[in-house]
Amino acid sequence: MAEVQLRTMHPKDWPEVAELIYLSTNYWYQSHGMSAIFQGGPEVALVFCEEYEALDPGCCILAIQPDTDRIIGSCFYHPRSTHLSLGIMNAHPNYGGMGIAKRLLQYIIAQAEEQNLSIRLVSSAMNLDSYSLYTRAGFVPQAMYQDMYLPNPDLQRLASMPHTDRVREAVMDDLPAIVSLEQELHHIYREKDYQHFLSNLSAIWHMSVYVNKSGNIDGFLTSVTHPGSNMLGPGVMRTEDLALALIASELQHHPDRTPVFLIPVTCRTLIGNLYALGARNCEMHVHQVRGPYQPGSGILMPSFMPETC
Repeated sequence: MAEVQLRTMHPKDWPEVAELIYLSTNYWYQSHGMSAIFQGGPEVALVFCEEYEALDPGCCILAIQPDTDRIIGSCFYHPRSTHLSLGIMNAHPNYGGMGIAKRLLQYIIAQAEEQNLSIRLVSSAMNLDSYSLYTRAGFVPQAMYQDMYLPNPDLQRLASMPHTDRVREAVMDDLPAIVSLEQELHHIYREKDYQHFLSNLSAIWHMSVYVNKSGNIDGFLTSVTHPGSNMLGPGVMRTEDLALALIASELQHHPDRTPVFLIPVTCRTLIGNLYALGARNCEMHVHQVRGPYQPGSGILMPSFMPETC
């Protein structure tokens, strides 16, 4: 078999990349005794191509089987001024053992080193092959997250949670304060991401902010509502009680859905309060960094749409 080739994704590749994401992700979960992540057909995974190309045009690398020109691997990545985030990576299950993921990762590492950027990612702690791929390449685990969801939420109870009276829908004028809060607490810069959410041209995003008594923003939380991605995050808050208020408010925005959200395992009070509301765990994820890393403060809630933390 000829050596696998790498090239940048083009718009004509979107349907095949979406099918690869849908197939390979579901295959891994189902082959490990879990339910499929995606439902509704490969077209739901087009959201990754659509949203990521809108955010970072030309930042998806493909692995191509040259004999057939078939796409057998893909990886999105997200350069920011403070770091480079490694996004969703997929390899076709029929081509296992060919080192596709390693080749894609080596390409991303080269891009980051050329720009003198650290690389950040959030990967499944249940996929040891993935975990080993990254740690062998020099990534260091920095934080662990519980993936949680709230089945059959009591909307009236959520509306009465402490501090929810100080939560409101975010507007574009909030952008500087949102960016500044994340820089202060977590030392990363993602203005283009939050501008994208607030513009909401695809009509799948929503953002809430917590405003303190002095009129300053002390927390924010984003959500995405799409058949291919149903999550709360990204979000940043100064304290656990503000995180709970923002989660409660965003869940009220999704009364007919059951979004997943990632909570740092060290947030014992927040997790206890979520359990009291009926929350359950569905997976674990680990935040890993290759290169310099400055620990943050407050609460960081990452997401898989987009994976730019």
